[in-house]
Amino acid sequence: MGDVRDHWEKVYAEKAETAVSWYQPHAARSLEVIEAASPDHTAGVIDVGGGASTLVDDLIAQGYIDLTVLDVAAPALERPKERLGPAAARVNWIVADITMWSPPRTWHIWHDRAVFHFLTESTQQDAYVSALTKATAVGARIVIATFAPDGPNRCSGLLVQRNSPATLAARLGGHFELIGQAKEIHVTPRGSEQRFCYSILRRR
Repeated sequence: MGDVRDHWEKVYAEKAETAVSWYQPHAARSLEVIEAASPDHTAGVIDVGGGASTLVDDLIAQGYIDLTVLDVAAPALERPKERLGPAAARVNWIVADITMWSPPRTWHIWHDRAVFHFLTESTQQDAYVSALTKATAVGARIVIATFAPDGPNRCSGLLVQRNSPATLAARLGGHFELIGQAKEIHVTPRGSEQRFCYSILRRR
């Protein structure tokens, strides 16, 4: 865990949250997909690799009341805590490496915008799938965004594993059924384009 944690803590120590390539003022596509997957705002939502993302701000504003944000880098989670002020107390914040994490409960919505595509080794992916399986019950919705097949092959100095919705669903295995997909062209703070695929799955 140390090397992974050190890498991401260094990123957040050196860059403002608005300067990292994945920054979005509002995670509009993620919010849209989550709303469609669960209009019930009492449903438990976990944002895996949420870091300093503004998604949690928007979920609070939309009235979601059972929110968890997980990230490997503690400094990343300090950014939204500071930004949210007293509202941060409404969120469960978890510092953990997803490949070594044992979920303490289940959630109805699992959201991941770009953790999985950093897991380039099969053992890492297997550990992610294990955590995902334990953290979701039958009927749960899983929203995972990865770089598309024609997207970047590196991010933040690291190699990534690009996926289509079909290849992602196949990798996750038989407990997860692909029920929807979407595309996004993300424009980074420097003006370059990154192509993402969003996969929406149902836990069987």
